[in-house]
Amino acid sequence: MVRRLLVVLLFLSSASFAGISDNVRDALAQGNVSAAETDLRTYRGQQGLTPDYVEALSWMARASLASHQLDRAATYAQQTESLSRQLLAKRALDAEPHLPTALGAAIEVQAQVLAARGETAQAVALLRRSVETYRNTSIRARLQKNLNVFGLAGQTAPPLKVTLYLGPKPVDLSQLKGSPVLLFFWAHWCSDCKAEGPVIARLSSEFGSRGLMLLAPTQLYGYAAQGEDAQPKDELPYIERVWQHFYPGLQGVPVPVSKENFNLYGASTTPTLVLVDRAGRVALYHPGAMQYEDLKAAIEKVVR
Repeated sequence: MVRRLLVVLLFLSSASFAGISDNVRDALAQGNVSAAETDLRTYRGQQGLTPDYVEALSWMARASLASHQLDRAATYAQQTESLSRQLLAKRALDAEPHLPTALGAAIEVQAQVLAARGETAQAVALLRRSVETYRNTSIRARLQKNLNVFGLAGQTAPPLKVTLYLGPKPVDLSQLKGSPVLLFFWAHWCSDCKAEGPVIARLSSEFGSRGLMLLAPTQLYGYAAQGEDAQPKDELPYIERVWQHFYPGLQGVPVPVSKENFNLYGASTTPTLVLVDRAGRVALYHPGAMQYEDLKAAIEKVVR
């Protein structure tokens, strides 16, 4: 009986830490750093090194950065990267979701710490090396996003792949020189994208007569409604139904469908908004949604 009770207690203890990254994230959201640290120590002592643990550690790095504790953020990020590399010796990066989340965050935080210290060149160099190292993995877009934040503005907008698309055939960006262009990167599952849709539609209507062109790139994710797995032949029609239902003000806008576009523009955050001026240069690169007035102000500068 005693032995059976011990087994049950060990099982319950293990189960309570099954989602250590969620536990740590929740504690940090409540401002309880000491609880997050205690959870990490207890989990590591009982479960050892796991992908979930390194993701939890990455949340410590992100929380430290958010509170402007740069040395602490760098330490946690470096630990996360080092432990991630240990795990990578025995598994592929994308074998499960925790490890790519952890490693992507670790590199991101290290780059942002460097930039916050005025070492932007070093941050860019770190991200360029990382993009090359992990170019064939799921974290490529996230790394490219951070690289683009530092240096895409002012550069010629990268060309879009338009082999697969919904709606009218997209015109190559090089052929749109002379017209300002707004790129609205969106995803079929993204609630923030749906909320941004009316903002984009309103601005397209207001500035269309002044030459503003709109493209709405998206990509296949391998799943459709309720997260059920879907082959491209099934997911593409689902994306089209989502586009028609949730974006009524944007019908007639070309929708290129390509993961390569998301990697190139670093659109790991959806929506991502990219504004291209009449000379074909990026005037605005913004991961995340924007308020109407802010985006309008940016568009005003490129339609003059």
